[in-house]
Amino acid sequence: MKIVFMGTPDFSVPILRGLVEADYQIKAVVTQPDRPKGRKKIMTAPPVKEEALKHGLTVLQPETLKAEENVDDILKMEPDVIITAAFGQILPERLLTAPSFGAINVHASLLPKYRGGAPIHQAVIDGEEKTGITIMYMVKALDAGDILAKRELPIEDSDTTGSLHDSLSIVGRDLLLDTLPLLKQNRLEPVAQNPSEVTFAPNIGRGQEQIDWDKPGKEIYNQIRGMNPWPVAYSNYNGKVFKIWKAQKRQLQIAKESEPGTIISINEEAIVVAAADDIAIEITELQPAGKKRMEAADYLRGSHELQTGESFTNDKKNI
Repeated sequence: MKIVFMGTPDFSVPILRGLVEADYQIKAVVTQPDRPKGRKKIMTAPPVKEEALKHGLTVLQPETLKAEENVDDILKMEPDVIITAAFGQILPERLLTAPSFGAINVHASLLPKYRGGAPIHQAVIDGEEKTGITIMYMVKALDAGDILAKRELPIEDSDTTGSLHDSLSIVGRDLLLDTLPLLKQNRLEPVAQNPSEVTFAPNIGRGQEQIDWDKPGKEIYNQIRGMNPWPVAYSNYNGKVFKIWKAQKRQLQIAKESEPGTIISINEEAIVVAAADDIAIEITELQPAGKKRMEAADYLRGSHELQTGESFTNDKKNI
């Protein structure tokens, strides 16, 4: 089975590596072009390109697949199947229909829930108890193709988007390796997605990371872990932005009696903040504006800026 693999970020790397280690014939790896990264704008290869080059694989980096010549370059590889995993571009019809086994996608949700570019973020933010991987045929509509295989993964209360991302990448690798032999043997029965169960998880937009302290504590806790490690939840204090990397939730009667956003207490390891109910948020890791990420305990040893009785705000002017 000749494969063209299409992927870009870290999520895709274990999946590509799994195909290599299983001795599949990978004719080419298609990924996004190198991009400038960091403050110094150093041109940096996508993680998938770096992995592909380790194995001596052919790498294609088309700026766009709307150009016919770029599609031709891929089809010259005569793939039996195209596999995508967080590639980042829409595939044209020619790539969807040319391979004899079609084009399939490894998607990080239990479709039809959470179609779109941020399914892991959204599942954590929404407080879901489970997520998973879906392998489905690719069609013109976003993540709407018939389902070939699914595998569930529980979401622990301590999970972040980052930890879940890493776990789902491994689940995706394993499910793909279990699915490909069945696909080759025509032993799979595709299942259409139920339109009434469709939900969407679009890419995280600017401003979604700001904490609204008028929300219940559990929702804020889920937002903080759902925004870790990117783009990171934040709040404002005296006109300064504080990124909040990690927190715990704690039931406190005083939280219910306090105005949302009020700093209820400060101990050696955490800053305790009231939300809209009796679930308080204990900030355990934060990043003051212009400084590095640090444990709350380290910050509190060196700063007395935050004061009990004062408040974080919902000031959107600092977005």
